[in-house]
Amino acid sequence: MKKSPPKIERSPAEWRELLTEEQFRVGVKEGTERAFTPGNHNDEKRTGEFHCVGCDTALWSSDHKFDSGTGWPSFFQPLSPDVVGTKTDFKLFMPRTECHCAVCGLHMGHVFKDGPAPTGERWCINGAVLRFIPLSEG
Repeated sequence: MKKSPPKIERSPAEWRELLTEEQFRVGVKEGTERAFTPGNHNDEKRTGEFHCVGCDTALWSSDHKFDSGTGWPSFFQPLSPDVVGTKTDFKLFMPRTECHCAVCGLHMGHVFKDGPAPTGERWCINGAVLRFIPLSEG
């Protein structure tokens, strides 16, 4: 049985020291970056992994990425079920399922039931909270 990574807890002040203003707004304050933001990894086509900027946990694989047309990086599943957590988000007029890094708690985005096979899920992720590691860099 695979052991879950240890949890990391940080104060808002500690997060501000580690993150850019945009990463803080999206990851800690649970904001959303604008669709099609340059550099948000939406157009990333190389083979590799997408890591959390808060704790460097590998969360998403390029093997599970697809073009949803939404302007945000989208995946049909996480790299492993134990690296992301979910909760219900009531910020808009209807409940949505929010996802976050299970290790450090940074807000990643939302998961919807309109994705491709094999899961039918679309994990719509804010690129501001991701760091892409090409396969060639390990």
